[in-house]
Amino acid sequence: MSNVIPFKKKAVEPIPGSEIDLFTAVDAAIRDLRDIAHGCDGKLREQADDCRRMLERAFHTAVGEA
Repeated sequence: MSNVIPFKKKAVEPIPGSEIDLFTAVDAAIRDLRDIAHGCDGKLREQADDCRRMLERAFHTAVGEA
């Protein structure tokens, strides 16, 4: 039996100016999950909504909102 040795992939260099902060990333994820949930049915909608609510709670706690 052969042994496959995986090679490390080269790290992709980020494009200068393309970095976003964590708050912006979480805010975008919340909006994306809201859109995704509207296009899903049943269990997938519930999962997307649960994930969105979790991110919203963490986001509001981090920025000091009630």
